[in-house]
Amino acid sequence: MRVDLVSSRPRKVLIVVANPATSSTMGWPVGFWAAELTHPYYELTERGIEVTIASPDGGKVEMDSLSDPRDPSRWSADDLVSMGFVHTPALMELLENTPRIADLDLGEFDAIMVAGGQSPMFTFRENEDLKQAIRRFYEAEKPTAVYCHGTAALVDIKLSDGSYLVDGKTVTGFANAEEEFSDSFVGQKVMPWRVEDVLRERGANYVQGGLFKAFAVRDGRLITGQQQYSGRKVAQMVIEALGV
Repeated sequence: MRVDLVSSRPRKVLIVVANPATSSTMGWPVGFWAAELTHPYYELTERGIEVTIASPDGGKVEMDSLSDPRDPSRWSADDLVSMGFVHTPALMELLENTPRIADLDLGEFDAIMVAGGQSPMFTFRENEDLKQAIRRFYEAEKPTAVYCHGTAALVDIKLSDGSYLVDGKTVTGFANAEEEFSDSFVGQKVMPWRVEDVLRERGANYVQGGLFKAFAVRDGRLITGQQQYSGRKVAQMVIEALGV
């Protein structure tokens, strides 16, 4: 039992992760990036915040293989937070049958966080349920956090007055420089489009903290993070915005 809470009512945060998909550019299976769920989950639950993990379509969700610390590539082998998560059966069980966003009572939650990974670039931009959820949290004046390639869900959202949500807002997201690094590493174009370019087209003041540096920015109740190393900073900003 925690005794250092500001409120007697536990705050509730919804974390949305992508459903499994197939990359249209590379042909490989894609999902969400582990650290973008596990690190915020740790930060939030440490503060006594109740977390629900959901997905746009519901059902089983899967980590991008390179983000799984157990992967033979050892790309994320030093991610001890994710390692603890994947070796905790009760937590992994949460990924087996996630609720569908449209089936949730969004009014029960105090904030939303939308994680990235590779799948969001192929699934988030056209998902109306996800975009409607983000719009609803934002217009209800609740902390609205979107990070890494999760910002694919943010670029086309229009508010009730017809304006783009990001127009005039200072935001971040996966940077062009990081896309170019990834393309060079793989040897071909990995993502079908770039969030930095479209955010700028929508009138956002796009900023970034450097190549794969942990970076997040808050503009009022809109909180955005640059990439997979930024999830913890995003969560900390959400905690601050909730006053817990």
